[in-house]
Amino acid sequence: MKIGIIGRPQAGKSTLFQLLTNHQVGSGNKAQVAVGKIPDPRIDALTKLHNPRKVTYATIDFWDVPGFLPGQNAAGFLESVRDVDALVLVVRAFESDIVPSYNGLQPYGDFNDIQQELLVADWSLLETRLERIVKQRAKNPQALGELSVLEKCQATLEQDLPLRELKLDEDEEKVLRTYDFMTKKPLIVVVNLDEEQMRTDSYPQKEQLEGELSRMNLPLIKVSAQIETEISALDPEDAALFMEELGLTDTGIARLARTVYKHLGLISFFTVGEDEVRAWTIKEATMAKQAAGKIHSDIERGFIRAEVVSYDDLMECGNQQAVKEKGRFRLEGKDYIVHDGDVISFRFNV
Repeated sequence: MKIGIIGRPQAGKSTLFQLLTNHQVGSGNKAQVAVGKIPDPRIDALTKLHNPRKVTYATIDFWDVPGFLPGQNAAGFLESVRDVDALVLVVRAFESDIVPSYNGLQPYGDFNDIQQELLVADWSLLETRLERIVKQRAKNPQALGELSVLEKCQATLEQDLPLRELKLDEDEEKVLRTYDFMTKKPLIVVVNLDEEQMRTDSYPQKEQLEGELSRMNLPLIKVSAQIETEISALDPEDAALFMEELGLTDTGIARLARTVYKHLGLISFFTVGEDEVRAWTIKEATMAKQAAGKIHSDIERGFIRAEVVSYDDLMECGNQQAVKEKGRFRLEGKDYIVHDGDVISFRFNV
């Protein structure tokens, strides 16, 4: 799963990328990729319970995309995010000695500018494809079905709306998956604040930005790269005290990582033992046999049963034996729908 982090220059997106991935940001105008782990307190609790030799969190690939400059690097910007699965758009609200080279601090304006660029890119792709289909439809009857879907896209874009707001049935969604429409990609917006703005929950264009994102049903994460950088340099105890002083229960980086994970319809199941406690990433509504394939194809091929315990039951009972004694241990078949937080051991034979 690839997530593109986009925004204007000096918005703080590279700092967030570095905090998410613990990857040193290089110089140059090329997109950089690194793996970021998804913080999960359930992994921490399972680790204390099992004391394994190895701990593995769920991960996502993050791409740090060069800053967007209207009229200057649009083509390179769009090419950098063409293949990502979702976008995290960072807009700047914080004050600093580094003054943006564009029109001051306007997080709503920055969001709108980039949103418009993505809409224009989709218009260009749509018009090209529509022209091709109109020429082909006499020879290719199947093109009529595709034309119908693209005409719905056209009607949506004409209203200046992103394609993620277009409601389609399953067959129509399959048609659209063959395209790389930018505004079809899931989008999460991050507003980068300074410490005072975090304390007061006040920043420029707040009402405009939050109102628009609410209307579009887009998630908004409030983060201060300044604070996050300071927290990352502290030991856990001091970090907890610092966050308490600021009224924070969790870091913005952790909230962002989990929001990305959830917004993409992803869940985690766990495997546990003395060797390793590990989170495995799957799509919602994945069946047990396919989940087994995430671990190894042989386990999927030789699947017999899944031994399942919910995370909550395991933590309440304290160990697997107590779970069984209280009748909360389950044997599930290949069609069982795995739930977020399931602790699973797979029986298989190859």
